[in-house]
Amino acid sequence: MEKAKVYFTNFHTKAFGDGLPAKLRKMIKKAGIGDIDMKGRFAAIKMHFGELGNISYLRPNYAKAVADVVKELGGKPFLTDCNTMYPGKRKNALEHLECAWENGFTPLTVGCPILIGDGLKGTDDVEVPVEGGEYIKKAKIGRAVMDADVFISLTHFKGHEMTGFGGTIKNIGMGCGSRAGKTEQHSGGKPDIDLEKCVGCKACIKECANDALHFDKEAKKTNINHDNCVGCGRCLGACNFDAIAFGLDSAICDLNRKMAEYTKAVVDGRPQFHISLIVDVSPNCDCHGENDVPILPNLGMFASSDPLALDQACVDACMKAEPLPGSQLAKNLAKKGFVDHHDHFTNSRPESEWKTCLDHAEKIGLGTREYELVVVR
Repeated sequence: MEKAKVYFTNFHTKAFGDGLPAKLRKMIKKAGIGDIDMKGRFAAIKMHFGELGNISYLRPNYAKAVADVVKELGGKPFLTDCNTMYPGKRKNALEHLECAWENGFTPLTVGCPILIGDGLKGTDDVEVPVEGGEYIKKAKIGRAVMDADVFISLTHFKGHEMTGFGGTIKNIGMGCGSRAGKTEQHSGGKPDIDLEKCVGCKACIKECANDALHFDKEAKKTNINHDNCVGCGRCLGACNFDAIAFGLDSAICDLNRKMAEYTKAVVDGRPQFHISLIVDVSPNCDCHGENDVPILPNLGMFASSDPLALDQACVDACMKAEPLPGSQLAKNLAKKGFVDHHDHFTNSRPESEWKTCLDHAEKIGLGTREYELVVVR
């Protein structure tokens, strides 16, 4: 496979010159976003709106810059993300949109509509075959993501407590999965019902196709028969009371490989473009309701038509950077007896692991890890 081109520009600007959104627009045009036929086509811009309380997510200004370019090329952009599998402020479309608005993402600020990809309760998904999938045969992807004619990812590159870092593959693979899709990636097990939270509404029973949910008339609660349960996660989206939960018990290496396969399902055979910004590199995911000080400096903006090459280029740039003083990464390295893994993400969160994700992505043909870095001034 030929080397992929990854385009890069830093965060430096000149006084009284163009700002960073203008620099991002220039960079993605140089990177070839204009080679995609956008005229009259729906373009999904997949990003993360940030959990309430977290302020390390990408600012709306960057999203508007990308949407403006898509409109300039004749496309019809919309920002999108799918609902979360865990209780929080983004587990259904209503709360998800309110969270996005509170964090600054509105049609007025970003210049395009905002759609939650898997619908009101996270159950509006489609099964997409994964060519060459070893863990996933059919990925459960938010319907709006797959209905789009063009797919664009806009990623905040950061640390992550499980997968080492959250990059383009995680933004797409985990992010585009419906609530059931996220469950499939995170969990190798089956759900449990918190009987204190269960109100006996029976909404989950209507979603179960395997006769695994049964209503106890005396207790007025729903119970799960784990022998019949297949772990599909449909009941999770049906419950409005956070009474159903899956354990995050999928081994990290399996999680990484599933994410790569979900990403392949999303991008295979369609016009695509990917952008990743290494800025405010928090040690944990933007799904947290808080963020810590960055572990690495703001390094720049990257873009490519190859999601794997883009993640590899961002990882390489991060590994060359110096840890920021006072950060979680720097504090770990200063601890007596701490084992230096010579890897910023592993040193920041020693329980995490990221290499299997890129290895598996390459194995299944998601892209290439060989790239040429093209600097845009």
